[in-house]
Amino acid sequence: MDIQDKYRQWAEKAAEDPDIPAELAAVKTKPDEIEDRFYRDLAFGTGGLRGVIGAGTNRMNIYTVRRATRGIAKWLQTQEKPSAAISYDSRIKSRRFAEEAARTFAACGVKVYLYPQLMPTPALSFAVRRLHCSAGIMITASHNPAKYNGYKVYGPDGCQITTRAAEEITACIQSIGYFDALPNGSSTTVQEVPQSVFEDFYQAVLAQRLESRVPAPLKLIYSPLNGTGLVPVTTVLKRAGYQDITVVPAQEKPDGNFPTCPYPNPEIPEAMAEGIKLCCTQKADLLLATDPDCDRMGIAVRHGDTCQLLSGNEVGVLLLDYVCRRRLALNQMPKNPVAVKTIVTTEMATKVAEHYGVELRDVLTGFKYIGEQIGFLEKAGEADRYIFGFEESYGYLSGTHVRDKDAVNACLLLCDMAADYKAKGMSLLDAMNALYQTYGCYKNSLDSFAFEGETGFHIMQDFMTYLRKNPPKELCGHAVALVKDYLQAPGKPAQFPNLPSSDVLQYVLDDGTCLTVRPSGTEPKLKLYCAAVAPTMQAADASCKSYRKAMSQIIENFGKEKA
Repeated sequence: MDIQDKYRQWAEKAAEDPDIPAELAAVKTKPDEIEDRFYRDLAFGTGGLRGVIGAGTNRMNIYTVRRATRGIAKWLQTQEKPSAAISYDSRIKSRRFAEEAARTFAACGVKVYLYPQLMPTPALSFAVRRLHCSAGIMITASHNPAKYNGYKVYGPDGCQITTRAAEEITACIQSIGYFDALPNGSSTTVQEVPQSVFEDFYQAVLAQRLESRVPAPLKLIYSPLNGTGLVPVTTVLKRAGYQDITVVPAQEKPDGNFPTCPYPNPEIPEAMAEGIKLCCTQKADLLLATDPDCDRMGIAVRHGDTCQLLSGNEVGVLLLDYVCRRRLALNQMPKNPVAVKTIVTTEMATKVAEHYGVELRDVLTGFKYIGEQIGFLEKAGEADRYIFGFEESYGYLSGTHVRDKDAVNACLLLCDMAADYKAKGMSLLDAMNALYQTYGCYKNSLDSFAFEGETGFHIMQDFMTYLRKNPPKELCGHAVALVKDYLQAPGKPAQFPNLPSSDVLQYVLDDGTCLTVRPSGTEPKLKLYCAAVAPTMQAADASCKSYRKAMSQIIENFGKEKA
């Protein structure tokens, strides 16, 4: 079918959600708008689906959700007594999409558990494992703007699906039409996730503590950024003994429009602005914020009359050091301990791990690869060797109770660490500066370049091809000493045979700076990471800025030529 045929089919048949006919009618005389909605099927991969909410094959709607769910159900039919757990966040249509997925699974004979209320991504991972499900679905677009929604898929281990599973599911999905009738012979019904699973999740998080009591009282500000974190985060913190918690009023209740933070991401200073204001006026010790599906955590530390944000790399290094230090003090460090980070996460973690004699494993970008390492240890009967994992994009996990980043776990771990330092007369800023003095000053940055629509999608692909054929030989007066290519090209030996193939390029300069370029797997963006190290933060920052400017110019010039 060509694009116009697809448009006519949807205009005729997509009537179950009244928003879709209205949208299709509004773009009837706008060929570019029609093309953007129908030029492709919304891509399915290891991250599931993610896209703009709306009408068409390249949008998130009940028909793309139903088709994906039928594909997963078909994939699960090879298993005996297949089952699935489903959760959802506060985004627009999340509840509707979750109910549609549950109804579709049940119609296909898959036993399905649906959380009766919105719950975080880590709670979904936990439910899959606790209920021994074959798969899990989390309706969320994580930290993306309000116009997006998504559909994350988890395997029976509670980890996001592998590349192989994604390819098999994609083949099943492609055999199904958007408007194929659901089977009607199944007696399977949708069940609620038992209340006991809620309590078990809280207990599992509390079990990761490395403190038997609160080391020092903290005054806390917390923002769920209008997402799922309010109940689980405040419940766990209060049970742990942290009672002085003020929730940011404008960001307290679930709201998929995210009125005070159009980009509800704790990595973005604008999303933290309301909380910082409250943290300063109330003279709190800390601001904690979690993204809409509560798998990422951002923080700010009060310093006099101001509040300073800490990056995901800084928080991750602080937590790694704290976990190692406390485990040794409590005689809880396992033999041959393992920590895990991603290849774009700060190399400062390598120095900390070496100091404590911890094996640090590098994996591809995406927390599923950290969860996969836990699975490898578990299969070897060595799950207790895992002590911590983190990625620069504000994801942390100190236990094996889930297989994805867990901001509920991270908030408690962070508060215990901050209270431990406060008992010693130190703030987290003091602690971070002490680590810089010990290991050197590491500056990490991330720039994102948006490439929207079909044209942008192809420009990103062309740019990565261009870089492979024309790698820079020098940048900012420094030679490129090493090129790392994580894409396993057919017929060529893999540079990193122990890692899955991924469209990622890294350039290591002769001064130790590392630049990483990769297309986002879930957003229409090209991402540029810069990591520099120097004796002072001022020098590291200056170096990072120079390299970012040089590489950004290459990306922007290519985009202009192709546009």
